Amino acid sequence: MFLYYIFALLIIGIDQYTKYVTVANIKLYEVVEVFPNILSWMYLRNTGAAWSILEGQMWFFYIVTVIVVVVVVYYLQKYGHQSKLLSLSLSFILAGSIGNVIDRVRFGYVVDMIRLEFIDFPIFNVADIALSVGVALMILYVFLDEQEKKRGLN
Repeated sequence: MFLYYIFALLIIGIDQYTKYVTVANIKLYEVVEVFPNILSWMYLRNTGAAWSILEGQMWFFYIVTVIVVVVVVYYLQKYGHQSKLLSLSLSFILAGSIGNVIDRVRFGYVVDMIRLEFIDFPIFNVADIALSVGVALMILYVFLDEQEKKRGLN
């Protein structure tokens, strides 16, 4: 289990570093092209969730994050040894949750910066990527686990 916590800490470090570099080098709302018409960097302060839903509801995000972290750590400790895929998904979810709550506690908002130019999509950060990957891996784990259980019944 220790390795999965280290992995989560690594992702949190990358998330916080990219946010630091963004705030230190890009003005608020400034756009810096990385790959024209594909990807740019834009410093944005987000007080809500994706698409700025629940904007300004910091206590809601604090409560949800505490619940998520407690549940993820519990599952990682209790069931993580059963599946590498489950442990990996939980590590990503843990890192993403903590990465964004650090911003909410420090600044009162989340620093977002990654902007996809080819699609109308919210600007996001490394913690958001970690959460998305973690949820996708969790869905895959549940699907594979169900398939395994079905095979065992036959």
